[in-house]
Amino acid sequence: MHQATLRDLEPDRIVRLEDDAVVVLDQRVLPAEVIELRCTDAAELADAIKALAVRGAPAIGVAAAYGMALAAMQDQDLDAAYETLAASRPTAVNLRWALDEMRADPTPARARRIHEDEVARCVAMGAHAAELVPPAARILTHCNAGGLATGGYGSAVGALVTAFERGLLAHVWVDETRPLLQGARLTAWELETAAIPHAVIADSAAGSLMAAGEVDCVITGADRIAANGDTANKIGTYSLAVLARHHDLPLYIVAPSTTLDLGTPDGASIPIEERDPAEVTSRFVARNPAFDVTPAALIAAIVTERGVHRAPYAESLSGAVAA
Repeated sequence: MHQATLRDLEPDRIVRLEDDAVVVLDQRVLPAEVIELRCTDAAELADAIKALAVRGAPAIGVAAAYGMALAAMQDQDLDAAYETLAASRPTAVNLRWALDEMRADPTPARARRIHEDEVARCVAMGAHAAELVPPAARILTHCNAGGLATGGYGSAVGALVTAFERGLLAHVWVDETRPLLQGARLTAWELETAAIPHAVIADSAAGSLMAAGEVDCVITGADRIAANGDTANKIGTYSLAVLARHHDLPLYIVAPSTTLDLGTPDGASIPIEERDPAEVTSRFVARNPAFDVTPAALIAAIVTERGVHRAPYAESLSGAVAA
């Protein structure tokens, strides 16, 4: 175990396939400790995904791809491995997309290509999203959509990195992201390693910062985008969208084409994962939805590696699905 460093954001450190295991960087203990978790079969990997040792829609898809390759290497039942991994988390569509790709070609080479392609998508969408950022921008982000969540570079955080490198980004407000603090733990650490000015805020502080004129736009990732542009992301994103609209601020969603689900017509059809109430409180009755849905009408633009898409999203997203 050691203190987390920038090297720990390299794609092969976040998730990789070895001869006898899928190895993931355990995100539950970052940034205080760096621990690698070895998953020796699909069931162990599914447990790691459920427990959020590996998290973020694209990274889950990459890990599942490696899990299918491992099952094939072990001569395991691929249908069983598919179902075990597919059931690990229901909201992120990247998971099933990657599993479908691997079902057709369950080789380590195909899994590796999926990983490399996801990183390349993030770099491309970061460049597109940076075009939306005004000079000296103060941007608010929610949850973690960086290299940890994507297998390398990041979607929303990748956009922040690109904007910073272009001299456009002045400061990032990082929602702590209750109840598991993905913002305060993971996004803040990724921004720190990139030397990007930032400050962690309580989720409930976002509105007051907007009202004070200290936010220029909101940029987040996504776990599933429906055909009409309704978008599922970490719980609290919908509240930010409503606040941004009230304060006349744009909300931009940055996500790879593997997050698009044109087979899901709208947000009401997106399954929302309910997690253990003990993540919220160990004493009282609690609800713990992991995600909420932001209506397309509150989203100024959706950015994929294929460019900037604007309403009507049913038209602009139709040609952006990953091949």
